[in-house]
Amino acid sequence: MSPPFDPPVALASLSGEADAEWARAAEAHVGCAFLGGIALDGATRAAAREMVDRDRSEFLPPDPAAFVDEQFGALANVDLRPAINVRSGTADPLRAVGAVCRDHGAILEVNAHCRQEEMCAAGAGHALLRDADRLREQVRAAGEAGATTSVKVRAEVEEVDLPAVCRQAARAGADLVHVDAMDAEPVVADIVAAVGPGTAVVANNGVRDRASVEEYLRYGADAVSVGRASDDPDVLASVRRAVETFSERPSLEVHPRARQRGEEAGP
Repeated sequence: MSPPFDPPVALASLSGEADAEWARAAEAHVGCAFLGGIALDGATRAAAREMVDRDRSEFLPPDPAAFVDEQFGALANVDLRPAINVRSGTADPLRAVGAVCRDHGAILEVNAHCRQEEMCAAGAGHALLRDADRLREQVRAAGEAGATTSVKVRAEVEEVDLPAVCRQAARAGADLVHVDAMDAEPVVADIVAAVGPGTAVVANNGVRDRASVEEYLRYGADAVSVGRASDDPDVLASVRRAVETFSERPSLEVHPRARQRGEEAGP
């Protein structure tokens, strides 16, 4: 599976910081930028306001869909694929933003990643990892709106079988799984095997240099993303060089679970 952007390097969303200006600054190095996250429904917007009150940075535009449309418009002449990370406890708000993404050729990313207590209590973030039915519902809503759909997930969440959750998201129509591997990098190979050949896997966490890029690519990731170092052009240039030269180094051993990518995912 090839990622739907080239080069296969993305910027991962940063709360309250990842906007069009941030993406534009990295244009020379990446193929995609995940803006956001944006809280969409009443519960997650209330949660975001609580987070701001304790000094977190959050985007809280009056009209989230209009804000996303405006941000994508500001990237119309930038050579990268725009994307937006959204947080919602319910599926319906994803339809309006999904239509905006469809019209801009952008990616809509369902946030099943945020670990902030307020956001999880609102039913978003990694609360969705524990409620596969609602996660599938959100993925379907985004897809029905015509958007290319990503799911951002986090490893090392207690009592969550992450590969199984990712398999279910893929079967609901997720085009990408964007995985924050935390300190469990081999989980990327398990997710690659679980989702099968129709869903791209983007690996995140600690992506800084050739060694970190090659580790994820050996596990079968189709692309990598850079988070906290996304404003460092030297890091971004190094990451881009690493992904572009990986295929030129056939001596690198690919993890055996990643080689299952050509087979159908299991039940």
